Amino acid sequence: MNVIRIAWKELLVNFRDMRTFVFMLAFPIVLMLILGTALTNAFQSGATVGEMSLLYRNTASSPQLTEAWNEFTAAIGREGVKTVAAAAGEDGRADVRDNRYSAYAEVSDDGIRFYGSTRDSIESSIIQGMLGAFADRYNLAAAALKEDPAAVPAILASADADSGSFVSESSLTPDRQPGSMGYYAIAMTTMIAFYSCMSASNLIRGERTRKTIVRLSAAPVGKGAIFAGKVIGCTIVNFLCVAAVVLFSKLAFGADWGTHYPLLLLVLLSEVLLAVSVGLGVSYLFKGDSARSVIMIFTQIASFVGGAYFPIEDVGFFSGISNISPMRWANEALTKMIYADNLQAAWPALGLNVGIAAVFLIAAILFMRRQEAL
Repeated sequence: MNVIRIAWKELLVNFRDMRTFVFMLAFPIVLMLILGTALTNAFQSGATVGEMSLLYRNTASSPQLTEAWNEFTAAIGREGVKTVAAAAGEDGRADVRDNRYSAYAEVSDDGIRFYGSTRDSIESSIIQGMLGAFADRYNLAAAALKEDPAAVPAILASADADSGSFVSESSLTPDRQPGSMGYYAIAMTTMIAFYSCMSASNLIRGERTRKTIVRLSAAPVGKGAIFAGKVIGCTIVNFLCVAAVVLFSKLAFGADWGTHYPLLLLVLLSEVLLAVSVGLGVSYLFKGDSARSVIMIFTQIASFVGGAYFPIEDVGFFSGISNISPMRWANEALTKMIYADNLQAAWPALGLNVGIAAVFLIAAILFMRRQEAL
């Protein structure tokens, strides 16, 4: 019963403090809005292809090449590529430089000379790929004509059948990927969950600052009950703030949190417990304002390398360092749960959070037992 009363007292004290709402609620929501809006383009993996136009000049004397070229231009024209024959005396390369066409091709008996536009690099590359495919097919047909003329119609027929398959797109990642708002909804939530260590570092130090530590120690309540009540109360307060951020981001910003809410909230609760344990343990390891300084420095570093402000790629120097950040494994677990329906990803994060929290809680208890007061 004493544990519940102390936990309830922590709830009341924290909810009466306006700084709790400003820091734990307004801070992540404002950052979520700013970063999610400003960095929208950074999370778009697609590219827009504009109008593709090919200017060409055909000076080939071979009737077979001319016929094949006419069939090719007709085929790509059906696919949306505008083909224009260059007029006599027209400088095709100058037209491409002036951005009138995406590319220019000179067809002769010696082959095809291609000139692409650096302004329309995507469109130019696509047309270049089409011309490469045409050249390969024509060379194959020309070689077959010498060895087996009967095979030529089949080769040309297959070229016509594949005319609509110039560009084949495949994805190595799942279709569902977080956008900027979805990413920062997760990142800001896990960041503010870990910021719980700041309030936890003040659980005992605050009693000393307010000169209430002696009266609390003299009360007919065991140190274990006081310790447990404070940990439970601080964990509940911070978890409610985290849950409020999740709810607000979903309703106000339309962030996607998936459908596995119980397990998702359990991961966030375990991170809050980890943060409270770290803050409490550090408050016993370092005295005075040193504890708060250590916590502040560590949370900022963990936020930076954990992907709170920008995504961390899985390669390079930051990838290895980011693994020390609790926000990193929490972000990965939540992202896989939400966008890949991978519920198994939650268990490593839960195990790490609870395991490290237990280590810091045990360390704090040992330090508390060695001193007379809390």
